[in-house]
Order: sequence, then C-alpha cells, then structure tokens
Amino acid sequence: MKLKQRVVLLAILLVIFIFTKVFLIDNLDTSAANREDQRTFQRMLSGLRVALDPRLEHTLQSPWEIAAQWVVPREVYPEDTPELGAVMHAMTTKKIIKADVGYKGTQLKALLMLEGGQKVVFKPKRYARDYVVEGEPYAGYDRHNAEVAAFHLDRILGFRRAPLVVGRFVNLRTEIKPVATEQLLGTFMTVGNNTCFYGKCYYCRETEPACADGDIMEGSVTLWLPDVWPLQKHRHPWGRTYREGKLARWEYDDSYCDAVKKMSPYDSGPRLLDIIDTAIFDYLIGNADRHHYESFQDDEGASMLILLDNAKSFGNPALDERSILAPLYQCCIIRVSTWNRLNYLKNGVLKSALKTAMSHDPISPVLSDPHLDALDQRLLSILATVKQCTDQFGPDVVLVEDRMTLSHL
Repeated sequence: MKLKQRVVLLAILLVIFIFTKVFLIDNLDTSAANREDQRTFQRMLSGLRVALDPRLEHTLQSPWEIAAQWVVPREVYPEDTPELGAVMHAMTTKKIIKADVGYKGTQLKALLMLEGGQKVVFKPKRYARDYVVEGEPYAGYDRHNAEVAAFHLDRILGFRRAPLVVGRFVNLRTEIKPVATEQLLGTFMTVGNNTCFYGKCYYCRETEPACADGDIMEGSVTLWLPDVWPLQKHRHPWGRTYREGKLARWEYDDSYCDAVKKMSPYDSGPRLLDIIDTAIFDYLIGNADRHHYESFQDDEGASMLILLDNAKSFGNPALDERSILAPLYQCCIIRVSTWNRLNYLKNGVLKSALKTAMSHDPISPVLSDPHLDALDQRLLSILATVKQCTDQFGPDVVLVEDRMTLSHL
C-alpha cells in the first residue's frame, strides 16, 4: 500500500474513532453502569401496565404485609413488583372499617382504615380534568388525580420514593358515614342532591366543602407508610417564603448552593442529589409547593427524600415555573442515572409511558392531554438546563455517579 493511501486510511480510521467516541460520550453508553441503566429502563417500560388483579401468587401474606416489607431506607417499593397490581387492587376495593379527619395540614383529606388494618389517605376530587388553576403555581385546592399521576411518574423516573397511590370511588353514605368518627361526621352536609364534607384542616371551610356526585365521590388513596418507619420533617433549603415582597435567599443569591453544601445533611451523603432529583420531578409535574420534605427518622442524611404530598401539581399545563429547577441550575450537578433516564424519555416517550402507566387506574383518564403534552416540553427544558451546566463546567463535574445497591431481604 502506497504511503498516500496509508495516510488516507489512517485519517479515515481516526475520524471514525473520534466520531464513535463522541457519539458514545454524548449518549452516555461508555460504562457497564450506563448499560445497566438502559436495561433497567427497558424493564420499567415492559412493566408499566399495572392490572388491578386481586390474585397474590407464591405467597400467603396479605397485600399490606407485602407492601410493608418493600420499604427500605432508599426505596418505598422495589424495581421488580409483581404483586403491585394486587396491592393497588386492595387499596381500591377493601372495605373501609374506619374514617376520620385527615392528619394535620392545610388541605382537605380523610384518614381511612381498610380491612386488614391498613391506613390510607383519601383526597377527594375538587376539579374537573380540564380545569386550569390560575394564579400562583401553588394556588388552588389539592388535586387528587395529581397524586395518582405523580406516583406513576416516580415509577417511570426510577426513583421509587413515592408511596403507592391509586384512584378510588367511595359511597359517602354507605361506606364512610357509618364508620366515621364524630369529628369527621360533624363536617358532612347535603348540597342539592349531593353529599359533601369539609373535614378539618388549616384551610378547611364549611363554605368550601368537597361534594360527591350524589353519594359517589371520586378520589385518590395513598398507602400509609409502615409505622416502623417513622418520618422526620425537614425544611426544604429551596423553600419559598409565601410572603409577598419577601424573597428567600435562593431567589436572589446565585451562589446559594455553595452555602447549602456546607450545611448538614447536604455536605455529605445522597441528600443534595435527592433534592435535585426532586426538583426535576417537581418541575415536570408543576409542583412549586415543596416547602418541607420528609425522610426516615435518625437517618443522618442516608435515607431518601420521600416524595409525599404531590397534590399541588398539574394545575396549569401552560405554566412552566422555572424557579422549581433552582437546585439543579444553581448546583449544576445531577446523578448520571437520572440524566440517563431523562434522555431515554425524550421524543414523546415520557408522555406515552405515563399514559400507559395510568391506563388501568379506576379514575382513568387521570390527566388531560394538555398536561401530558406539558411533560414532554418540560423535559426538554430540563435537558437544556443540564447542557448549559455541562457547557460551563464540563460533564465530569456535572454528572455525578451515585449508585447504591439496595436489599429487600
């Protein structure tokens, strides 16, 4: 082979090598861990449909016992959950044996005890699916369907940090009132031909009850976490002041993340990365109301940030509240596993996956099409934000490896 031909051949091979390397880096497929992320994503997609089936195979345990055993410091439920449909079927069909006012909070809810001794939180329907909540991103009543959608998004993102949620229809006259405490029963009323209640909470008013369609009320039920896992409440470092004219420090200080990194539990361990995962999750669902968050007690920052109370979401599909992403664009770090998952969900995959995941829920369709479309658009904004970070600091600084082997023994 002539020297000129060798030079040309070497040049071609060099171009191919460079292109291949760049392509692999851009697609984050250069390590065994990233390939495992891709396999995990494919497994998630294949198990999206959750048929609500009462059958529990290969076990004599109750659905409540199974769900309780799933919980570990870094997950509420495992990746492989063949019994998920049975647990969710029990949540939506088991007899209600006691009903009480909800736990302390700002929004209307009821605390129900289901047959077998399982507590669930019931949030009633307040809005039609196509209703748009105007005003601040945290305005309006809780949205019961948002809790259902947020749970399935948690599955799709691979976080597995949200308690199980499913839609349920209850007959207030025959299922709730006969087993209601006096405190809850005292808040029932009839408006026209509809049975209503207003409960007990900070913003609960007799003039603003939640009303059934006749006696049948649509709502969501959230599985109560096992009592052996007590919760600890934390103030969110990127929480809002909720006072007009008064900004939180993160809203005017672009270097705020540097200060957060010096505070416990954000100075070590996974908590700061959990905060950033949660910001991504909240931005996708439009939740600007996470002023506090919960983890398991005495965890010293090692347990997960639990994705509780997601009902102030999916209020306005046209509103993209970028400030929700402040932890991401101020810290400019993200888990590699989260970055991989977000990239796999591009090009309409996220919308399609969420629609599929929610298709078997009793209150389906859970979300209107504008909300589903908004998810895909918000995903693009998240990807663009990370790209700005990598352009400024480089991928080696921004993309952080943080993988943990979890046990469900």
